[in-house]
Amino acid sequence: MHKAGFVNIVGNPNVGKSTLMNQLVGERISIATFKAQTTRHRIMGIVNTDDMQIVFSDTPGVLKPNYKLQESMLAFSESALADADVLLYVTDVVENPEKNMDFLEKVQKMTIPVILLINKIDMTPPNLPKGVESAGNKQTDKPLKGQGEVLAAIVEKWHSLLPNAEILPISAKNKFGMDMLLKRIQELLPESPAYFDKEQLTDKPARFFVSEIIREKILLYYDKEIPYSVEVVVESFKETPKNIRISAVIFVERESQKGIIIGHQGVALKKVGMESRKALERFFGKSIFLETYVKVDKDWRSSQKELDNFGYNPE
Repeated sequence: MHKAGFVNIVGNPNVGKSTLMNQLVGERISIATFKAQTTRHRIMGIVNTDDMQIVFSDTPGVLKPNYKLQESMLAFSESALADADVLLYVTDVVENPEKNMDFLEKVQKMTIPVILLINKIDMTPPNLPKGVESAGNKQTDKPLKGQGEVLAAIVEKWHSLLPNAEILPISAKNKFGMDMLLKRIQELLPESPAYFDKEQLTDKPARFFVSEIIREKILLYYDKEIPYSVEVVVESFKETPKNIRISAVIFVERESQKGIIIGHQGVALKKVGMESRKALERFFGKSIFLETYVKVDKDWRSSQKELDNFGYNPE
């Protein structure tokens, strides 16, 4: 008997979906930073054994879109509801459970197995987060008896919102609950032949991970709107047995943003290039020669044509 299926990860921004994905797959597939809206695409990570194949899928955080890029990101998240064999809905211990109820209502109607993961339990606050009181846990002047009672109230609230879901408190960062989660996923998978070659780790090409790693460094080293106005395109990827030569273009929306990315005398761009090269060498296990350039593509986030060119097409 061989089992195989699609296990899709959804939830609001910044609840730890990408960290969870990386822990489950055992490889660094998705960008994981402290900033929201880090993941823009739907990214598959594949776990194989002799008698099983789990195709995990990380998705962008659910949000109300303000421009076309965010519309594409939401479409990636909603597409994950359509083809899942098992759905992992991720929240955390500080999120308002009633956030983005439109999306949650779609999850409520699903007939496939849903596992609700309450992440970051190591950071459980001493008081109830907003939205939990409405489950009948009224906040009073009398403090709750420890984080255990707070967590129990959060679980109760989520049970009222998703009564058919299994609820599992976890800490993806600390790997708490990962073994139990994997065991349950294995039990829920349908019998099926493998969907992908057993040697395959992801559905994305090498160039995709180059652009994601560079974008991750930009997310880490720049503030405010700059990281969200950036797209990275790999123009050249030439691999030999010993090294890889890469040329990448960093697109921004404004000339002023180009100046910020480059920095005074090119210092900022040099730092991004250096840190990206180190991460790429760890990822590919080879010496990397990386060239980066910055170009302006005005308002690319609001242009459907440009979004299609950059691969933001959920279909």
